[in-house]
Amino acid sequence: MDRRAFLQNMRSLAAVAVLPRHVERYPAYRAPNLLLIVADDLGYADLSITGRRDYQTPVIDQIARGGTLLTQAYSSAPVCTPTRVAFMTGRYPARYAAGLYEPLTTQRVGLEPRPATLAQLLKNVGYDTALVGKWHLGLLPQFHPLRHGFDEFYGFLGPGADYTSHLDVATRTVSYFQDGERPVQVEGYLTDLFTERAVSIVSRPRRKPFFLSLQYNAPHWPWQGPGDPPSLDSLRGTVGGSPETYARMVRSMDEGIGRVLDGLHRRRLERDTLVVFTSDNGGARFSHMGPFSEGKMTLWEGGIRVAAIARWPGVIPAGSQCEQACATFDLAATAAALAGARADDAAPFDGIDLMPALRGGAPRQRDLYWRLAQRRQQKALRSGDWKYLTTAEGGRYLFDLASDPGEKRDRKAERPEVLAKLERKYAEWEREMLTPIPFSH
Repeated sequence: MDRRAFLQNMRSLAAVAVLPRHVERYPAYRAPNLLLIVADDLGYADLSITGRRDYQTPVIDQIARGGTLLTQAYSSAPVCTPTRVAFMTGRYPARYAAGLYEPLTTQRVGLEPRPATLAQLLKNVGYDTALVGKWHLGLLPQFHPLRHGFDEFYGFLGPGADYTSHLDVATRTVSYFQDGERPVQVEGYLTDLFTERAVSIVSRPRRKPFFLSLQYNAPHWPWQGPGDPPSLDSLRGTVGGSPETYARMVRSMDEGIGRVLDGLHRRRLERDTLVVFTSDNGGARFSHMGPFSEGKMTLWEGGIRVAAIARWPGVIPAGSQCEQACATFDLAATAAALAGARADDAAPFDGIDLMPALRGGAPRQRDLYWRLAQRRQQKALRSGDWKYLTTAEGGRYLFDLASDPGEKRDRKAERPEVLAKLERKYAEWEREMLTPIPFSH
């Protein structure tokens, strides 16, 4: 989709409702249920509300119409593991050993449960906590989701799995599918299995608020729709597939999300639940990135700009757009703030509480940083509308994202003082991060 079509689509969404000119006085709210839904490798424009035309995503579109579309949302990395580190910690992934892997596969490394990560922080203040779907933060027992404060885990530990046989995509011989810490062999399409467990969780009578992290692996390869047979060939790389199969994968996820939301409705929990939908990074094969360049595994906008939606009836204005620049780690900071939890003193959040912006407040000026250091060497900083980007192939770039979201016009020759300022900022930030590790590790 070109820039003109993208802007026209955004204007159409804005027409759904008059955007608030001020922050409404919403009633005080108690700690809500927290439902985070994450797609895997979904391109920015892979939803019909953000531009996809060859299939429809009516459920996710309706979440946006009932809440807010975050137009300046990013993943904290352009690949799975580091982004998931950011969500669990509320911090830049390069502060953690696990976050240096782009991504983890079979290494004996993972996210340590201390200092306390998000699920433990929420559990400490009275939340029921559950993770359904993809973990990808370590295969060994000491890194297991249950060590991180999740009361319940149903999903797989590795980077991906065959949707039918559930074999791990890295080993191609082992299944890391577990219910709790117990390996299980179940029949079914992974997206459907995750949906069924999530419906069960949100439908239970309970006295405490819940935090459900629903981490779909769709539409990550292997390219398999509902009813497709398992395929060892599909586990050897990103081969095969088709736009039609991709559409089936996304539609299956969209329908599954609808079933989860129906569960909330049956329990009359909609007004007590913050629902957030996003992706862990930009898209891969068969994805659409809208006006943005490149995709997964790059720090061009297409690799890190993601669709993100938040809905909380009566609190977040319906049909609105949020212009706050934000990234994955902000979701942890926001969840903690709503729950009344605070970060461990040894690991203060880099993320910010997004609720003021989600409720219609003015965007807050801030800087966001990224680093790729294994398969590719890239660095990026967004400061206001300016973006500083370096790549091993092309050197240094400076883009004005307000006028050039597709990063087509390098402005460094016109604004050398801006480039120099952002380079200094980036160097200061990187000094606080862990040293990158070679790809061979």
